[in-house]
Amino acid sequence: MSDMDAILAQCANMKAQGIRRLLVLSGEADWIYQQALRLRERLGGDGVFISPQLQPEPYCAPSALKTLLGREFEHAFFDARRGFDVAAFAALAGTLKAGSWLVLLVPTLQHWPTLTDDDSVRWSDSSEPISTPHFVGHFCRVLQRDAEALLWQQHLPFTLPDYRPRPQWHAANGEPQAEQAEILTALKTLPPGVAAVTAERGRGKSALAGMLLKTLPARAAIVTAPAKSATDVLAYFAGEHFRFMAPDALLALDEQAQWLIVDEAAAIPGPLLERLVSHYPHTLLTTTVQGYEGTGRGFMLKFCARFPHLAAFTLNQPVRWASGCPLEAFIIDALLFDDSLPALLAPDTVQLQRVEQTAWESESEQLSAMYRLLSAAHYRTSPLDLRRMMDAPGQHFIAAREGETLTGALWLVEEGGLSPELSQAVWAGFRRPRGNLVAQSLAAHGGSPQAATLRSQRISRIAIHPQRQRQGMGQRMIAGVIAQINNYDYLSVSFGFTDELWRFWQRCGFLLVRLGTHREASSGCYTAMAIYPLSAAGHQLVEREQSRFARDAYWLAQWRDDGGQAANQPSEAILTDDDWQELAGFAWAHRPLMAAVGSLQRLLAVATQPLPALRSSLAQQSDATPVQSGRKALLAKQRHEAADALKCLDVHRSEMLAEQVKNLQFF
Repeated sequence: MSDMDAILAQCANMKAQGIRRLLVLSGEADWIYQQALRLRERLGGDGVFISPQLQPEPYCAPSALKTLLGREFEHAFFDARRGFDVAAFAALAGTLKAGSWLVLLVPTLQHWPTLTDDDSVRWSDSSEPISTPHFVGHFCRVLQRDAEALLWQQHLPFTLPDYRPRPQWHAANGEPQAEQAEILTALKTLPPGVAAVTAERGRGKSALAGMLLKTLPARAAIVTAPAKSATDVLAYFAGEHFRFMAPDALLALDEQAQWLIVDEAAAIPGPLLERLVSHYPHTLLTTTVQGYEGTGRGFMLKFCARFPHLAAFTLNQPVRWASGCPLEAFIIDALLFDDSLPALLAPDTVQLQRVEQTAWESESEQLSAMYRLLSAAHYRTSPLDLRRMMDAPGQHFIAAREGETLTGALWLVEEGGLSPELSQAVWAGFRRPRGNLVAQSLAAHGGSPQAATLRSQRISRIAIHPQRQRQGMGQRMIAGVIAQINNYDYLSVSFGFTDELWRFWQRCGFLLVRLGTHREASSGCYTAMAIYPLSAAGHQLVEREQSRFARDAYWLAQWRDDGGQAANQPSEAILTDDDWQELAGFAWAHRPLMAAVGSLQRLLAVATQPLPALRSSLAQQSDATPVQSGRKALLAKQRHEAADALKCLDVHRSEMLAEQVKNLQFF
């Protein structure tokens, strides 16, 4: 029997056992591609092919794989020869039926760690692809210890493992399984309130929601989700009772119903979800505990904890494949989807330990435990965070331990250090190099053209074990970093502003330097940035940014939907040197309108010209028109009006500043 025949012969057994398996093809790019095409043809020719390069149908690019969610496939091929989008890989695994092979194409294992990964430009903040030796090493270790995964390498003998026998599997017939039936009974008798069903992928939580919907009176419930395309399973089981509305439309139209069913609730911003829940007597939230879009365990800890009488249910038994499916076990192991946390003993002395990326090679379990804790605490953690943590440059980690037990994790990212010329070009809006989230924002949106030249570390994530929260451990970890860090100008943090989060960062000694004017889709909150100065230059930066923040607070607050009642009335309209610099950046460079709002308002107060485009937009708190071309034309007119107003005030100074800022585009 040939190698390929041996693989094909396994399909019937796998289907009978209700399992899926991974087959890794490793070797030269052309060889593994040809083997994949031959195998695809022998398997029926309709296995879906995921690749950055166009393939015969059915085909999908990794970036578009979410369009396939809610569908099922028999066999799939994933092309990772030049780049490995592991989030798409995990999503693809969830679409495969029992009896399927997931065929992964990778370079020669010996050379793979040294090769650049094209997918890395999405998460590494590098302008060019980088090699990813830590992730590749981790993936290969998982592959080599997994007795159920199949590895077919070019130029090496191939033998099919002697797979252990498994019991016969009985596929679901569309009726509620035992766990589903028990939860359905409980849901029907619940008093008004919020219920949540969490499960790993393939456990039938969407089917359960559809079954519940079918038992309710017509139009008694509304379904919402991050995307309607992901509700196909729920719609199938709900039948004619399925009624979908997008989350934002649901709030805007104030649609009434007895039940709100939210599928994949963890993927909806918390503040938006909280507003939705408050509108309906009964709410059912379903979400995946482990997966490529984030984790539902953190969702339960963070979002659902605010409901004191929450009814929480869990589905454990797989429905779409058998328990112990080898492919599912591999995905969980390789992408660290198991974010369950150990129970802690009595509190002990806490030790802070710096951990470097190289520990993935020598002490992988230590960093794995940190990633699991971060995943459990932040329910938007995804495989991209794992890739970034493993191989992106400039990552640093602090572990808090009680003996051998991890109780806290802190993730820091290096930022800044740009040349003065590049930092000024960023300020002017001519350049946007990758990375440097806070450092660039202080230059691009703040009032400090040299802000990005300073060296800083941004606190990307902090997580504390649930049994040690609200005991001051987070503050002690931050204080430990401050005491140990050397040769940096400041620490920074960017977060979705809530009163609770801001109180925490205030207690840690951070100072607020920026608060956005548009709610972020991912969090439903305004983005806030805060700094802890470490050097004389860091203190000067904070003083400058806080002064600007306070002076512009009134005008910026008008753009927020809370009305900015707390902001003080603006001071006397006088154009300072900083205002002239800011206005020149808006008029003759690419500074955004929102960065210059305060200075523009002061310009309107002293200008004698009509300036209709500026006055209209700033009066209405609107920097946009419905059509993209209209927005560009409006912004060009606003810049032109600002330039004319400055020239009328002081033509010599205006010409000098215009020349200065225009020259910044050449750096």
